Amino acid sequence: MEKADSSRRSSRNQPNPLPVLAILAKDVGELATNEKQVFSPILKLWHPFAAGVAVATLHACYGNELKQFVLGITELTPDAVQVLRAADKLEKDLVQIAVEDSVDSDDGGKAIIREMPPFEAEAAIANLVKVWIKTRVDRLKEWVDRNLQQEVWNPQANQEGYAPSAVEVLRMVDETLDAYFQLPIPMHPALLPDLMAGLDRCLQCTVGTKFQGVWKKKDKAVNSQRRNSQVATMNGDNSFGIPQLCVRINTLHRIRSDFESVEKRIIIHLRNSESAQAEDFSNGLGKKFELAPAACLEGVQQISEAVAYKIIFHDLSHVLWDGLYVGEPSSSRIEPFLLALEQVLTVVSDTVHERVRTRVIADVMKASFDGFLLVLLAGGPSRAFARQDSQIIEDDFKSLKDLFWANGDGLPTDLINKFSNTAREVLPLFRTETESLIERFRRLTLETYGSSAKSRLPLPPTSGQWSPTEPNTLLRVLCYRNDEAASKFLKKAYNLPKKL
Repeated sequence: MEKADSSRRSSRNQPNPLPVLAILAKDVGELATNEKQVFSPILKLWHPFAAGVAVATLHACYGNELKQFVLGITELTPDAVQVLRAADKLEKDLVQIAVEDSVDSDDGGKAIIREMPPFEAEAAIANLVKVWIKTRVDRLKEWVDRNLQQEVWNPQANQEGYAPSAVEVLRMVDETLDAYFQLPIPMHPALLPDLMAGLDRCLQCTVGTKFQGVWKKKDKAVNSQRRNSQVATMNGDNSFGIPQLCVRINTLHRIRSDFESVEKRIIIHLRNSESAQAEDFSNGLGKKFELAPAACLEGVQQISEAVAYKIIFHDLSHVLWDGLYVGEPSSSRIEPFLLALEQVLTVVSDTVHERVRTRVIADVMKASFDGFLLVLLAGGPSRAFARQDSQIIEDDFKSLKDLFWANGDGLPTDLINKFSNTAREVLPLFRTETESLIERFRRLTLETYGSSAKSRLPLPPTSGQWSPTEPNTLLRVLCYRNDEAASKFLKKAYNLPKKL
């Protein structure tokens, strides 16, 4: 018994033995070499291509055994790879012997080669690797889905303000690539595009459905909840608050930034690969992420825009939509909105990564300009503007722009000018005389609708683009003009009441 135990312990300390079929391949190869060197020269007296016939026979015998082995393989294992690589080497040796032996034949040995149907060992290895790739990618996706569902998007999780799950995602990608290049296979460069495509699709879906998936849900908040939601949002008390959404932006930026580092490590792996050729480094095809970086960039853009409009039209609606210019414009000016907006901008600036900060702040600026114009042109019956109010409006808009300029420490002047262009064109309408507005409206309407508008002015539809040359914009300025001439025109042309 002690001897048996000792024997078992000894066997465990020995290197793993070669699989039987790998040993057989080696033995068959030696037998073929011996046949060629010893027996074939004699047998040529009776058959001109004795060596070719012999290796074709050996090829068929080993092929039968290999076929049964391949049918039983379900996953990529070191034993399976050893057998298949040994079979591939054996086949190449046997074919070489057959070709050399038949060099003087009329067909150059083609008849003998036709009697040696390929083992297709490399194809078998490739199929096993593809199964391995699918398994690893599926495992990665399952892990990512599970961990991202538990992510709380805490701005204090680390110094750079991104989700810890992003680091884990990238670590899993690295581990998958390391494991791939450690596989004992002869075709790492050839199958790398399969792995990269799988990882790319997995990360693309992850980015689209998890990191930015919040926007798939409808915002069901009602007006009565807005004040409370603003407090929660600024304090970071909910997973969809401004700080948490900024963490999502940071996280997508971090993932996108790390793709280049991953791709550089892939090149290093390829250089160490036994089968790498010069052409494997000449282009980036199959070695780069294609879908995921674009998805990250799109995600940053979408969340940034959504954050901006959430701030302006939801979180600050009580001071913008419910407050600005309600009643008497001179007593309901923009200062409360600016104070609240400045607090939010501080939170955003402190949370968003500096590389994407300008984008997010610019989106907030654009949304605030849109909100300002919406108050002026679609603010409802609680608002009306006399011509003398135009100076108040222009001064308030300048204050809004100055908030983003921040005495030169904020956004660049050219960016502010770009996004404020529509407002700069529309605001002069509020100081234009009513009769001039009516005349311009008539002329533009006739130009748009032709002679059919002469008998009765049609009601121009909302185009979605405010402009001093767009009839609907002019009509809205007239609708909110607080004077008798505008009211008479609207009553006569469209039977509209004095207040809409």
